[in-house]
Amino acid sequence: MILLKDILYKVTLEKVVGSTSVAINNLEFDSRNVSLNDVFIAIKGTVSDGHQFIKKAADQGALAIICEELPADIVNGITYVQVVDSHKALAIMAANFYGNPSEELKLVGITGTNGKTTISSLLYQLFKKAGMKTGLLSTVKIMVGDREYKTSHTTPDSLTINKYLREMVDAGVAFCFMEVSSHGIHQKRTEALQFVGGIFTNLSHDHLDYHKDFAEYRDVKKSFFDELPKSAFALVNIDDKNGLVMLQNTKATKYTYALKTYADYKAQVLESQFTGQLLKMNNQDVWVKLIGGFNAYNLLAIYGAAQLLGLEDLEILQIMSTLDSVDGRFQYLISEKKITAIVDYAHTPDALKNVLETINSIRTGNEEVITVVGCGGDRDAKKRPVMGNIAASLSTKVVFTSDNPRTENPDTIIEQIETGVSAENYKKTISITNRKEAIKAACQMAQENDIILIAGKGHETYQDINGERIDFDDFKIVNQLLTALNK
Repeated sequence: MILLKDILYKVTLEKVVGSTSVAINNLEFDSRNVSLNDVFIAIKGTVSDGHQFIKKAADQGALAIICEELPADIVNGITYVQVVDSHKALAIMAANFYGNPSEELKLVGITGTNGKTTISSLLYQLFKKAGMKTGLLSTVKIMVGDREYKTSHTTPDSLTINKYLREMVDAGVAFCFMEVSSHGIHQKRTEALQFVGGIFTNLSHDHLDYHKDFAEYRDVKKSFFDELPKSAFALVNIDDKNGLVMLQNTKATKYTYALKTYADYKAQVLESQFTGQLLKMNNQDVWVKLIGGFNAYNLLAIYGAAQLLGLEDLEILQIMSTLDSVDGRFQYLISEKKITAIVDYAHTPDALKNVLETINSIRTGNEEVITVVGCGGDRDAKKRPVMGNIAASLSTKVVFTSDNPRTENPDTIIEQIETGVSAENYKKTISITNRKEAIKAACQMAQENDIILIAGKGHETYQDINGERIDFDDFKIVNQLLTALNK
């Protein structure tokens, strides 16, 4: 039996109407899911305000209401708790409800614009191969040991996080690696979680549809490190000028990694091919399957974190050489006609630039680089012309197409992308709104040894069009189209 007063422990209360010594069933922040004796937490979201659904939750049997503003109509028999911040209250209550599971394992958070999924997923792979029971909370999936669950958000809501952390603890998981998004930090989803470490990858143009400006976006990321306990480590990329900003106010022990400057963890790319690269990492050579400078950074972060979490150097390097790339992150195939197709999640200017520069550094110069790219709808529109400019500047041919248009007109998005293309590069580009037709056009253009990059959606297996998720998998589609062309 769980009492309301027990899950309110550490929540800042403004006012209480009714008793907190009541046994509760479950916590819900979606009024549609409320049933008898549940606690309803009214959250002010970006689309709707949960305070509008307090009466509905009460009608459905809620025993308690947590809110920032008390309703005009108080119903007898229901406890009303007024709090300063419902998001923060939900996070603390969720942790209490599930018995604060983050305190019973070693939880590491990875934040930054690019690299979060790769680092968290590869740390999961590495620790699992080292014989540890390991968990993962990522954009791609949630893993509890060997059990896989699908996910739809980079950082899930507080209830989901704590539910899976509890399942991990009960299953004997010792380490968990978690992507931490700026949305998740801003909406207090990571509040009340006990982290043993935080990793910062980089910061570039993204999510400025949500955050007011770049400074706010940076400061939200920084607040994650500000909250780390003294017992934790903070590992940051100091080749990014924001790396040292992340460390300014942290109480955690500070560590750095870099390719270009002096750092605690340092690497150099000695050789690079499509099949992998040779790295010198803290004066030790290691061949890895992942390619590109951006992956050298990711692998450095993994190496540093694994060492800080107690693994031995030799074991880390041996396992690192066996790690496979994450679905939709520089995932490639080579067709019978020797056409290389690469699918990558690159959906920010910086990520697209990194992938194209990596391709151009490896190719001999005789091959064409044909890029298929679009931008998501209902998201930061300022990056669209920047993406167009990068794609056209660093490719020999470009097909602009639809990504996840959501509620926007995909043709309008493509027009905005095209505005960034310079006059001398415009002849390289064509626009085909239908994404499958765009990929087909790229496959038909490609000759032997040419390279096709399909950017933006990566691991996603759907297209989001007007609220409907339609089956769509870039990797499967390009594989099917190139196979058909071989016949």
